[in-house]
Amino acid sequence: MWSLRLSAISLSVLMIAGCSDPKIDTSSMPASVVSVEEVRNSLPSYKRDEFDQGLIIIATSTSFNGIDILNPHRMNAAEIAETANTQMHGLTGDQVIQRADQILRERRSREREHAIRTLKRLEERRAKAASDQQQLARFTIDSSRYYIGASPYGAPEPVIDLEVTNSTDQAISELLLRGVVTSPDRSAPWVDESFYYVVPGGIEPGQTLAWSLAPNRFGPWGNAQIPSDAELTITLKGLKGLDEQPLWDSPELTEHELARLERLREEYGGVALSGVK
Repeated sequence: MWSLRLSAISLSVLMIAGCSDPKIDTSSMPASVVSVEEVRNSLPSYKRDEFDQGLIIIATSTSFNGIDILNPHRMNAAEIAETANTQMHGLTGDQVIQRADQILRERRSREREHAIRTLKRLEERRAKAASDQQQLARFTIDSSRYYIGASPYGAPEPVIDLEVTNSTDQAISELLLRGVVTSPDRSAPWVDESFYYVVPGGIEPGQTLAWSLAPNRFGPWGNAQIPSDAELTITLKGLKGLDEQPLWDSPELTEHELARLERLREEYGGVALSGVK
């Protein structure tokens, strides 16, 4: 019987002691100034730095940008009252520390989810770009030649002879090409230009066509100094379908995106591959 009474008394003492812990009061500026210091001073010295950090985390929980939570400066009561009235009012020192820990854990969880989504998105974009490049590679430049011919009026005229094969499963209406004219004794190209060619009637899947194109003779293609042994390299840069919409044009990742992808792979690759969302 006495044992039960003592236990009840002990429990009551503990409850009273717990209820007597000072709490933050942000109902007014003077109350904030006094209560924050009272709460801080009530804590053991080894908890005070953690309390200071907790104040910053709670006060800035909706705007972490630019906050160094690992190296916090002490916030004064005025700053706290302005930024976190409702979040801190009525909290003891230990509750401030616990609330800050919860905020950090939730933030890390959101950052992790965002990082995994970004990793998956970059992986998908990279795979799509690779797939599109494979599709473009099915449209081949079989041969190309550059030379100076004569126009119907006898004037010198640049000519591009071109033969292509469409091994894709789409009819093609337009080509985006890059032409580079070089010669062995010259380090810089004579010509390096991209240009469109609209295919009259289009080119069907499985079809091979040859054309003689006449680039502008008043531009770099008509440079009279280009030697007769100059070589032309034509690169396919893009295609359009019969609806004049680009085909297989997903861009490759930039160097910055590739570096970010590599970092995310190192940190979250195993988690992303396991299908965790």
